[in-house]
This record gives sequence, C-alpha cells and structure tokens, in this order.
Amino acid sequence: MVTAQQTASTPDTARTFPRGFLWGSATAAYQIEGAAAEDGRTPSIWDTYARTHGRVRNGDTGDIATDHYHRRSEDVALMAELGLGAYRFSLAWPRVQPTGRGPAVQKGLDFYRRLVDELLEKGIQPVATLYHWDLPQELEDAGGWPERATAERFAEYAALAADALGDRVKTWTTLNEPWCSAFLGYGSGVHAPGRTDPVAALRAAHHLNLGHGLAVQALRARFRADAQVSVTLNIHHVRPLTATDGDADAVRRIDALANRVFTGPMLTGIYPEDLFKDTAELTDWSFVQEGDLQLIHQPLDFLGVNYYSPTLVSEADDNGTHTSDGHGDSAHSPWPGADRVAFHQPPGDTTAMGWAIDPSGLYELLRRLASDCPGLPLVVTENGAAFDDYADPSGQVNDPARIAYVRGHLAAVHQAILDGADVRGYFLWSLLDNFEWAHGYSKRFGAVYVDYPTGTRIPKASARWSSQVARTGVLPGA
Repeated sequence: MVTAQQTASTPDTARTFPRGFLWGSATAAYQIEGAAAEDGRTPSIWDTYARTHGRVRNGDTGDIATDHYHRRSEDVALMAELGLGAYRFSLAWPRVQPTGRGPAVQKGLDFYRRLVDELLEKGIQPVATLYHWDLPQELEDAGGWPERATAERFAEYAALAADALGDRVKTWTTLNEPWCSAFLGYGSGVHAPGRTDPVAALRAAHHLNLGHGLAVQALRARFRADAQVSVTLNIHHVRPLTATDGDADAVRRIDALANRVFTGPMLTGIYPEDLFKDTAELTDWSFVQEGDLQLIHQPLDFLGVNYYSPTLVSEADDNGTHTSDGHGDSAHSPWPGADRVAFHQPPGDTTAMGWAIDPSGLYELLRRLASDCPGLPLVVTENGAAFDDYADPSGQVNDPARIAYVRGHLAAVHQAILDGADVRGYFLWSLLDNFEWAHGYSKRFGAVYVDYPTGTRIPKASARWSSQVARTGVLPGA
C-alpha cells in the first residue's frame, strides 16, 4: 500500500484526495465464488448453515453465488474497466485446506494464483483476506472458534497461504469482522454456525484474537519487509439516545463488547477490565492463558475499518431489546452481559437493509481511531449500501441513492483526513451483487448488477461514477 501524503482541500464543490490514496472494491469468497464442491473444496460452516431449512431467506445458498470461480477473468477485466487500483478478496479456507488441517490443495491455491496474476497484469493491487467467515465444517465439528485449537489451525492455514502467494501479494488481512464471527455466529445464531451460547461467543472472541496474533506471526515469518499485514474490524460507532448517565453506561457496555474486546488485546495487549466485570456472571475468562495477550498484540501496518451505520443505545427499562441493533432478529442476544441495554433505530433515511444513512458516524469513527491509535494508518476496507436495484428496459441500472450514499461517506473520509486522520484508502462494498448471508440474494450491495439466472454483469451508474472518482482522485460536489 503506497503512502498517502496530505494535500490541501479544494473548494467546497469538489474535494481532492491525497496523492497515492488507494481506491478499491471488496468481496468475500463464499458470497461470490460458487463452485462449492469443485477441485477439492469441502463444506464450510456457511455451506452447512445455508442448507439448513429456515436459516437463509428463500432457502438460498452460495453453491453458485455469482459464479466468480468460473468467471474470474471476466470479473478482473471488469475491475480494470472500472479503474480499480486495488481488489480486496478473501481466500476460502475450505478451498485451500479442506479439512482445516494438513497440506493445501493445489487446485484451490491455483485459483488464487491465477486471480492474483491477472490482477497484477491489469495493474490492480491484490489485498488478500485470510478469513471472511468460512470456517471448514470439520473444525466446527471439533468445537469451532470457542476452542483454542482452531486458532492454532488458523495460523497453519495462514502459513500455507503465505507460502503460495506471498511472492505476489503484498497486503494481507488476517480476519474480517471477528465480532460477527463470534457474536452473531455463536451468540445470536443469525450467522453460521448458528449457535446461541453467550459463553461460547466470548470464548470465540478470544480465540479469534489469538488466531489473529498467531497468523500475523506466521505471515511475518514468510514475508519480505515491504509486505503489509492488517486486520479488519467493524468498529461500532456507538451513540447514546440521551445524555443521561444510564445511557452513557449503555454506550460503555456496547463499546466494550463490540470494539474494545478486539482493539484492546490486538492494539494494546490488554483486555478492558470493564468487559470482565460486565460478563463476570457468565465466565471468569480462564480460557485466556498466560502469554496469550503477548501473542495477540502483534505490530500492524494499518487497521482496516468497516462502517455502514451508527449504533444508537440507551439504558433499558425492562430486559432490553435487541431487535433494532441491525444484525438480524433472534430470540438470543449477541451482547452477553448487556441485557440492560436497549437498541434504537437511528433517525434519518435508511438503506434496503434498514440501516440509517449517516456519514457523520464514519467521520467521528475515523477521528476517534486516529486519536486512540496514533501512528497506525487506517483504511476503510468496507463501506456501501444495499438498495432495491433493477435493470430498466434498456438494460441500464440507475442507482442515484447509492451514488449519494458513497459521495456522502467519501466526503466524511476526506474531512477526517483534513482533520488529521491518516486514512490511506477506501474500498467500496461490494464489487458485485452477491449472496448476502442470511438475506440470501434479496439484498444488492454491488456496484455491478448481477442477473442471477444468467450471471450477466451490468455496471450500475454508481460504478461509472465511482470509477471517475477513483481515476481522478477528485470527489465532485453534489
């Protein structure tokens, strides 16, 4: 990732980003690849979850997804056409190492070798994520992320990936949004593997932290000095409903569970004491072994930040409500130890996901991270919106709401840079319409429209607009 140098702002009608600012788009393997049983790939927890009746809308699965596995070259050509400077993709762990143990499957690695080669040929920087939620099912059967052994297996998998691709991929991310993996996967059950055990969720959070630290060590042992290693967190920008002390404490509780459970050990080598106190009735955290925090606290080259919408909370008058936290409905909470916190729908317009559109949250989040983590560069690794897109009779997809969403959030990033945040890049989520987890194919986040019956790709108006921004580095006025 090239170094960005801050430049002066242009007039209000346009904003010029720093020279070297990295413009990209992002995807995840299970959401786009398909080919679920080809070339040695075995089921992940998301294959199992999606094939379980009632888990995913309309019974959708990622068996075919957008068929990127077979349309890789077409998609890379499309990225080049759209002027992407970088492409953030994830490796499918069960495609590389089907059982989560032992040697890699070369056919699986060959797919990623060819992908990387084609990206480099087009002048597109590959940014590889090791884990975007597709744990091999065999490792889940052995206990999954609540078990320490999974973190150790993850480090072995990281080494296999680095040995195969480290000569060409210079930018790596260990985990994508470990909060979702731990608390939605093992707490509320709205993500794979669909378990609903608050203690398992806390154990999973720790072992994801540990897996991250061990993977960073494995990557650095194999890379030259110019390689860059990161982690991507969906830092929740938590706001109080009112100015009361009770609402301030609700913010503190959710900030501990959503953010500091990861940023504490990863960035400072310490778990927050208030997190331990808040969850003391559930666990004594004895699964944190001596030396773990030193293993987790590894130097990073930048922090990936995913942002979509702020979180609004208050002190609950009863047993709390979790129906408005934006993460899916469940009778089980993804917030262990926070039963007295109520979640509220933030004001303003929303996306098709029901998420509030609020670029100020991204600005405030970047400024907070710049203050809390001085010297650590930031990259917005996901930001985008789902809307009810459709192809008109002429075959065009016009999505002015997405253009407005991206424009507003890029303006927030630009202002954060001017105000001192060291933000080096922005990745739009997502390159393609795809399998949107428990929502199946009902939600479209892509800059490129996908006609699922035929697989035809149609760049939306937002893709053309974003391409111009990426090519010029200038954000036009509204």
